[in-house]
Amino acid sequence: MKDSESVKTRSRRQLFKGMGAATLAVAVFPGCDTRQATTTHGETADNLAQRIYEPRFFTGDEWAFVNAASACLIPKDALGPSAVEVGVPEYIDRQMGTPWAAGALWYMQGPFNADAPAELGFQSQLTPQQIYRLGIAAADGFVQKAQGKSFAQLAADKQDAALHAIESGQAVFETVPAKLFFSMLLQNVREGFFADPVHGGNRGLAGWKLIGFPGARADFMDWVERDVKYPLPPVALNGQRG
Repeated sequence: MKDSESVKTRSRRQLFKGMGAATLAVAVFPGCDTRQATTTHGETADNLAQRIYEPRFFTGDEWAFVNAASACLIPKDALGPSAVEVGVPEYIDRQMGTPWAAGALWYMQGPFNADAPAELGFQSQLTPQQIYRLGIAAADGFVQKAQGKSFAQLAADKQDAALHAIESGQAVFETVPAKLFFSMLLQNVREGFFADPVHGGNRGLAGWKLIGFPGARADFMDWVERDVKYPLPPVALNGQRG
């Protein structure tokens, strides 16, 4: 890991804009920030509280973890809102109610080879629902043992350190591979930040504005090769404009 000063000078949004969400290689971003703040649209934390999403899959403790981890992976900075502010936890919870999360769309029979190359597909007998349920419990247990608190109760720097331990496999979980849990969490946070708002995340089209993606516009191919900013705001599938 690079020294803290050099890492902090590189906003995670500069990485997004320079590399694109699909090719982003950095996993945990420095500077978790779960403080309530004003969003880029001038919406205060009180306004957000008026439309709190009630999770359908996650329990209260699990929901606290998902919110804290999401805010840590994509924190608020000078260029834009955090993952929590744009509804990423809602996106993840809603995905847990889909056939994908129940493993209904996948081949889930053995043998399972955890060391198989990625091109051979998913190599776990656990469904995404099980990975989240077991992974969050294991992560909170790991943190509780080391810090005497749940993950959501930790200070920002401690949360960041805990996620690094889970990502690297230094944290050993008995019920689910720590790296598998972290990779699914990170992938879903990315998806929630950049998916169409119809799925619950990317509130205000914040992710699309960040990378200059025009959204569901009928035709913008004549702009693809131009080295200039696309002049029109992004549009969601439901017609919402950024």
